[in-house]
Amino acid sequence: MTEPEATEPEEPAEPAERHYPSTIGGAFYIGILVATAAGIVIVYRSHDWQLGVRVIAGALFAAGLLRLVLPQRDAGMLAVRSRLIDVTVLVVVGGALFFLAGNIPDQ
Repeated sequence: MTEPEATEPEEPAEPAERHYPSTIGGAFYIGILVATAAGIVIVYRSHDWQLGVRVIAGALFAAGLLRLVLPQRDAGMLAVRSRLIDVTVLVVVGGALFFLAGNIPDQ
């Protein structure tokens, strides 16, 4: 009988240096988040909540447009599902917010 050869455990390779965001879609995603946060701040801080909701709706429209035109490999975190579903959801929710902001009376 022969004894199994003892092997030394391999050291894990150092991860490659990564730059964030790694895709152009990731940069756009951060821009969409900033615009949405700005809309939320406008809603919270001002008396014109409709403007803040419209800013959020515009950010969602922009996200839908970017998801439509960017290739899958460059879409980054804008790509969650298939392109058709992503674009449809973003545009419908953005449109609903825009519609509601314009049609709910100021109280």
